[in-house]
Amino acid sequence: MSLTTERKAEVIKANATTANDTGSPEVQVAILSERINTLTSHFKQHTKDNHSRRGLLKMVQTRRSLLDYLKKIDEARYKAIIEKLGIRR
Repeated sequence: MSLTTERKAEVIKANATTANDTGSPEVQVAILSERINTLTSHFKQHTKDNHSRRGLLKMVQTRRSLLDYLKKIDEARYKAIIEKLGIRR
């Protein structure tokens, strides 16, 4: 259910703005999106797992907050990350 270290490193490398960037909103949104996609596929098989569903909702809320922040500070970066990750708006 969680991301492997290698997969997380790939996601960070693909979305980093600088060489050692791990905390920018783009990277955080990308990591959350990867975890959300993993959990979504988990729920196709385990429909009654409500404890994990609560965690999924919290991750979606956190991603939404980060995207709102990014839209407020720089709309071009916001649009780029939405298009890159394929997030619906």
